[in-house]
Amino acid sequence: MLNYYSYSHTTSKEWVTFVHGAGGSSSIWYKQVRDFKKHFNVLILDLRGHGDSKPTLKDTFNPKYTFDSITNDIVEVIEHLKIEKSHFIGISLGTILIRNLAEKKTDLVQSMIMGGAIIKLNFRSQVLMKVGNIFKSVVPYMLLYKLFAFIIMPKRNHKKSRSLFVNEAKKLYQKEFLRWFKLTSEINPLLRFFRAKDIKIPTLYIMGAEDHLFLPSIKNIVSKHITSSLYIIDNCGHVVNVEQPDTFNNQTIRFITSLK
Repeated sequence: MLNYYSYSHTTSKEWVTFVHGAGGSSSIWYKQVRDFKKHFNVLILDLRGHGDSKPTLKDTFNPKYTFDSITNDIVEVIEHLKIEKSHFIGISLGTILIRNLAEKKTDLVQSMIMGGAIIKLNFRSQVLMKVGNIFKSVVPYMLLYKLFAFIIMPKRNHKKSRSLFVNEAKKLYQKEFLRWFKLTSEINPLLRFFRAKDIKIPTLYIMGAEDHLFLPSIKNIVSKHITSSLYIIDNCGHVVNVEQPDTFNNQTIRFITSLK
């Protein structure tokens, strides 16, 4: 089972589950936990191979990771804790996992908050993935990861986010990184399906105004899905919860409490 940390609230029955992105860990939510546990029960977890969720013997002999298998890891923790329903908050690739979970286990999902959401790969993103696939076996994986981090978060005020994710990625084994990178082959058809279907679950997209790779497609999807809304944070890049934690916390807590 994945490593996780849960924080119980004395009176609230509502749960909020945080899902980090590729190369991160539960530690990226350190600026959220204090505020959220004042209002809700909180669950943060480390995806397989990240943080303290070390690869198991079963993972070692598993030739391929899939979004479904990683989503099932999250569901396993939720069911172990007997959580009947939760609000889910994700960042970057974690938003894809949350959207996939909502498709597979709709009854578990009370709402979705998608930070630095990925709903479509533009031409530049697709070129980046193809280049990575070509060189992933010959270029040191940390060099590749640093390049990706710089392209996604290029500005000076994104430096803290870049450093955080690079430092967390250093804790991954190279084989683990390559397994996760192979997931890119699944992304396009999965995202195409998500764009075509409004799942009718209250959804807040919270994006940085400087998230140049992913913001345009989010604006487009929000205009089509009636249950979705968008909040844009000025002077902010891809990792909104790290760069602008106070704004992120205020807006997301307000969104959840508005659903009561």
